[in-house]
Amino acid sequence: MKNLEKGKTQNSDYVVVKAIDDGVSVIGLTRGTDTKFHHSEKLDKGEVIIAQFTEHTSAIKVRGHAKILTLFGEIESEMKK
Repeated sequence: MKNLEKGKTQNSDYVVVKAIDDGVSVIGLTRGTDTKFHHSEKLDKGEVIIAQFTEHTSAIKVRGHAKILTLFGEIESEMKK
């Protein structure tokens, strides 16, 4: 992927999250010495979000029942019992 503004090549991975049930939370976590929440989305059943790892996002947390697709494969999160 080419970042035209800075003239740099950026290799940022994407993650696709599809909610299987209502109320799935997708939370972006920051990089650095102190990990903090910087963004969150709430998905209802059937909704999809495409998230990207960036210079600010080092981790993405998924809470609830969802299908998660990555470059490395597919995984399904589980509901808390």
